[in-house]
Amino acid sequence: MGACWSDRSKSVGTHTGLKSYKSKRGDGEHSHISSSKVSSASIPATPRSEDQILQCSNLKNFTFNELKTATRNFRPDSVVGEGGFGSVFKGWIDEHSLTPTKPGTGLVIAVKRHNRDGPQGHKEWLAEINYLGQLTHPNLVKLIGYCFEDDHRLLVYEFMQKGSAENHLFRRSAHFRPLSWNVRMKIALDAARGLAFLHNSDAKVIYRDFKTSNVLLDANYDAKLSDFGLARDGPIGDQSHVSTKIMGTHGYAAPEYLATGHLTAKSDVYSFGVVLLEMISGRRVIDMNRPPGEHNLVDWAKPYLVNKRKIRRVMDNRLDGHYGLGQAQRAANLAFLCLATDPKYRPSMNEVVAVLEQLSSERKDHNGQPNGGTKEG
Repeated sequence: MGACWSDRSKSVGTHTGLKSYKSKRGDGEHSHISSSKVSSASIPATPRSEDQILQCSNLKNFTFNELKTATRNFRPDSVVGEGGFGSVFKGWIDEHSLTPTKPGTGLVIAVKRHNRDGPQGHKEWLAEINYLGQLTHPNLVKLIGYCFEDDHRLLVYEFMQKGSAENHLFRRSAHFRPLSWNVRMKIALDAARGLAFLHNSDAKVIYRDFKTSNVLLDANYDAKLSDFGLARDGPIGDQSHVSTKIMGTHGYAAPEYLATGHLTAKSDVYSFGVVLLEMISGRRVIDMNRPPGEHNLVDWAKPYLVNKRKIRRVMDNRLDGHYGLGQAQRAANLAFLCLATDPKYRPSMNEVVAVLEQLSSERKDHNGQPNGGTKEG
């Protein structure tokens, strides 16, 4: 990754101002949160310039016309997703020259086009390039290039055929069959590996916006983390945390981060616990359509997670009992540990990966292959 990492403690500038907004992801809405809590100690004295970030990335600089051609002029029927940054379009480029090709030929790409009226802006766009332009891992979505021309800001990614984990978990559609228990645990393991890589990298990156809509799936249900607009460099030296504006999505953000603005790797661990609980239960973290007392998934489910007699109350009914009860209990216990109110009692992402790898090994030993399932009566 070269000399670019030498300035990582001086990377993308902090967000400014107060805002509260909603971003549509798939068929669900998430309330995003932002506050003005920020410490001057966290603001770099000499942040990396825009030119430094773009020059350090190993990405192709596309022209706007190239991406216009690749997406058939951003046709509405090419839209494959919507987010806080803008619309995502399906396109095609040549695998070697990266030039536009005819639809259905060459490499399929996802082109995210900035919505000027959206809640995310230039700093989030730069953050994506800053991190994904330098970090490479099987469980991080691959960023191929970008376009910065006049007032056009676009990002070009590998295309993830199965869309987001959020859609598969929560959208009721003939296109989205309920995910099996083993596929859910595979997705959880892949995502955990992605977070562990970020925490262990030279940059000590804190992802800050881990949620099911940011976990994308390829044709084999391999999971990759996407959307690095809110990522931040972790604490350096003898620092215990990074003080920053509170940004993220309601329900997923760690309580100590919401209270103080102090961001650590354990903040990501809490968010992972929320997502793991969503995968176990098939419920959204915030769902006002649920009966009173069940609107907040974490508050409702926590008492059941370590109770062997009551764990079935949390399990997704759409699994129809096709899971090993012992495995379900251990996964629920892992979610409980990740959701500890005091961050010092949460495991590290390395420890989370170790538990999920053990569960994966047991499933393969029991079923003879990774995507089978057993039904406990």
